[in-house]
Amino acid sequence: MGNNINVFDVAAHILQKHGSMTAMKLQKLVYYCQAWSLVWDEQPLFPEKIQAWANGPVVYELFDLHRGKFKVHSIRKGSPDKLNNTQKETIFAVLKHYGDKSSQWLSDLAHMEKPWREARQGLSDNVRGHNEITHASMMEYYSGLQEDA
Repeated sequence: MGNNINVFDVAAHILQKHGSMTAMKLQKLVYYCQAWSLVWDEQPLFPEKIQAWANGPVVYELFDLHRGKFKVHSIRKGSPDKLNNTQKETIFAVLKHYGDKSSQWLSDLAHMEKPWREARQGLSDNVRGHNEITHASMMEYYSGLQEDA
């Protein structure tokens, strides 16, 4: 992983490019940035784990920072300048594809996709879960989508 970027840097860049959004939408966009970075750049964008929560993929460290907020305007811990051009291009492509979707639409999409469903196996819909959505499951699923496109 180049230049030690973390989930806060990625989230800060997303907000800088896209503007304020709901906390739920930010979580889903961070997830899709990680997934597509694994496929396109063959490496994770950030080291933090993604957990399969009832309302979709969540990075706990980011959740902890915006806990209790409905909308997020900025991430004080993040520095978008740390990202290199490849990372920025990946985020740009994700925002172009997913950025205009609502947080509920993104949550529903993640619920239909295999990485989240696999990580939630054995848990009923409303049960809290902290199972990790692994890089391997994201890589396998989203690279398959790319081939179908």
